[in-house]
Formats: sequence, C-alpha cells, structure tokens
Amino acid sequence: MIGIVNYGSGNIQAIANIYRNLNIPFTIASTPAEVLSAKKVLLPGVGAFDQAMGELETSGMRQALDKVVLEDRRPVLGICVGMQLLARRSEEGVAAGLGWIDGVVKRFDHSMFNQATHLPHMGWNTVEPIQPHRLFDGVDLRTGYYFLHSYYFSCNNSADVLGVTDYGAPFTSVVHRNNIFGVQFHPEKSHHAGIQLLKNFAMQDD
Repeated sequence: MIGIVNYGSGNIQAIANIYRNLNIPFTIASTPAEVLSAKKVLLPGVGAFDQAMGELETSGMRQALDKVVLEDRRPVLGICVGMQLLARRSEEGVAAGLGWIDGVVKRFDHSMFNQATHLPHMGWNTVEPIQPHRLFDGVDLRTGYYFLHSYYFSCNNSADVLGVTDYGAPFTSVVHRNNIFGVQFHPEKSHHAGIQLLKNFAMQDD
C-alpha cells in the first residue's frame, strides 16, 4: 500500500489518479496512523520550503515519517519540494529540513550558467542517470520530465546523486540513499515517463 502524505502541500489527487488508473493500492495518508500503516510513502510538495516544512510539522506526521523511513526503512519518494525537504536545510528559508539525505537546497545563481537561462526553471527537460536503477526501468529518458523550481538539491555525498539535469549547468534532479528517493521534477505532470517512474517506485522491492 502506497501512502501519499497529505499535509497540505502537493498534487495529491493527480498522483492518486495515476495509481488508481494503474490499479495500484494507495491511501491518502492524513494522520500518523495512516503513515505508519503504509508500506511505501510518497512525499509531495509545492511552494516555499519553510511553508511546506511548517505544514508537515503542524500535521503531526513528522515523527511517524521518521519512524517509517529511518527505523523501519520503508521506501519513500519525495517529489519537487518534497525532495527538497529531504535535505538538512534550504537557502530559501530558515527552517531545518528532514535531514534524511546530507545536503543543502541552494538557489540557482545566474553566474553558474554557461548560457542565457530564465528562472524559475520551468518546462520539460531530460534526466541523465548517474547509475542504473530500477526506478528508471522502461522509462524513455529522452522524453523528459516537467520541472518548475528555482532551487536545487546540492548533495554533500556524490554517491547520493542518482540523476542529473542540464539547464545551462548540470544540477542534481534525482537523489537516492538506501530506501530514500527524491525527484525534483513532477512525475504526475510528466505523462508516460512520469507514470512509469511512479509505477516503478510502487513495484520495486526496495
């Protein structure tokens, strides 16, 4: 059973519709008990880092998530700001993140780009896997994914980088450590490639 965490941030219904169409069991987890009963967890997120982190804390599900992910080691997938919450902190605000993956969320700086770019990074872009993983099985990475963000995840350990995207400069777009995954793009808005990735997360064993 996939638990889609409903803490007031993220495209909950769009993700739910995908799993419903795939006939994959899911629940919209709005309480600590519902989080604890999930075999896998999806952590969506949109908007500002501090606001999303505050809503997660206020929801009362933070401790349940720590137990499920860190103690029980059940798989979790953070999406967009949900991925950024996996970090220790963000330059966007002052709140501490979940700290599940060692890294800091940084703001794109025009000085890092080797060509003219616009912020936020919005629209379709491709992902290049750094290492093979079942999360990408059956995905045509050439079709790309839908992005909308001005901040990116900077990992302190290169082994935690699973995929990168080029937007005038390369940045980490997929992170992975043990049972913890994060994607900067929106799979729920990315048509076939996004649907396949969400299916892979639901079906893989770890």
